Amino acid sequence: MKKLKSIDDIAHLAGVSKSTVSRALNDSPLVGVETKARIVAIARDHEFKPSAIARNLSTRKSRTIAFVNHAFCKHEGGLSDLFCIEIMGGIALGLYGLGYDMLLAHINPGDTDWISCYLDSSKVDGFILMTSESKRDHVDLLLAAGAPFIAWGYGAGKYCSVVADDARGGRLAAERFIASGRRRVGFIGGTRIETEVKERYRGYGETLRDAGLDPKPLTAYCDYSEHGAEREMAALLKRDPALDAVFVAGDLMAIAAMRAIKASGRRVPDDVAVIGYDDLTIASYVTPGLTTISQNVPEAGKILARDLVAFLEKGVVSTTTVPVRLVVRESG
Repeated sequence: MKKLKSIDDIAHLAGVSKSTVSRALNDSPLVGVETKARIVAIARDHEFKPSAIARNLSTRKSRTIAFVNHAFCKHEGGLSDLFCIEIMGGIALGLYGLGYDMLLAHINPGDTDWISCYLDSSKVDGFILMTSESKRDHVDLLLAAGAPFIAWGYGAGKYCSVVADDARGGRLAAERFIASGRRRVGFIGGTRIETEVKERYRGYGETLRDAGLDPKPLTAYCDYSEHGAEREMAALLKRDPALDAVFVAGDLMAIAAMRAIKASGRRVPDDVAVIGYDDLTIASYVTPGLTTISQNVPEAGKILARDLVAFLEKGVVSTTTVPVRLVVRESG
């Protein structure tokens, strides 16, 4: 039996319109049971396989998700950011398993028209972005446009979001230092206004205070850059030469902090123990190996993909918290 290549062929054999065939093959209730059964039987008997491109054009669904990367942001989500690369890998793998593709979208921080450019042309069905307090404008634009999206960050139930249990991460780091006898403990965070930084510091600070230690004197912040972390580490060592441990809110920053410690003539972990955050692949390849708080970045990417697709297909607004754990290596 000859294979059919288009719904025109099926419509001709069934004696119906192309739109009726399209509705029947998409199981629309607008087509009668007998007519639908006849069309489906013809398609099956003639080994008809609908074109994904044609189907997407008719439904205006691309089955493509845009990963929003903020162009010109050197230290926040650029492609030189290993965290961004690792979470993007998880997103791509998660989307693939759900039958979606990923598009990398570079967005100028000052651009206010980017949402309509992607949605109106049906290039994508939704967006995944790394959000922060400094990027609230993009979130506000997406909310105002009613665009489907999910963010890595704190959504407070207003939109789909995925976030790590940052307060617990801070507690785990502080508990590790206390258990190993460290008493003069420092903290280097990213941008002070970021909720994730506040949560990591909250868990860390509460745990130190419960042990009779004051976290405030040895606290510093920078712009998430390695240069900033190295600078602040050097400053903390000058502020208190007896400092014997530091919790750094990012692995690349922690590696930079170790460089500053070594440059001061001190040893890691003998003189100063170091704990990072993220458990990026590079953490196990530096010397000494970096003890860190893992938030399973690739798995977090898969969760972002899963939850956005659930929103697209079922309208479920979700807030998912990714568990964290301490990964012990040589640095702390």
